[in-house]
Amino acid sequence: MEVHNNLGPGFLEIVCKDALEYEFELAGIPYSREKRYEVIYKDIVLPHEFYADFVVFDKIILEAKALIKGYSEEHIARCINYLKVSENKLALLVNFGEPRLMYKRIIL
Repeated sequence: MEVHNNLGPGFLEIVCKDALEYEFELAGIPYSREKRYEVIYKDIVLPHEFYADFVVFDKIILEAKALIKGYSEEHIARCINYLKVSENKLALLVNFGEPRLMYKRIIL
């Protein structure tokens, strides 16, 4: 909320992510940015990976968006895929692009 309250809507996603990273540092919240996950299919690792925007406290996927018209089912599906490959149970899909901060909790 702090990021949205200070920046408001209209900034690019990367700017919101930079501000989130600053706030995590300031609050002493442990996080990883652009954390890479391999996708294992049967007995092989596929050549393409997933990159989660943030992983907070080593267990919460935080996917940040800056979409004017809100997130779609595709964004929710992507979060579910991140949860599957990371074996985490909770993802937060946060949209900074609208006048009010929008978010969705996704539990696997």
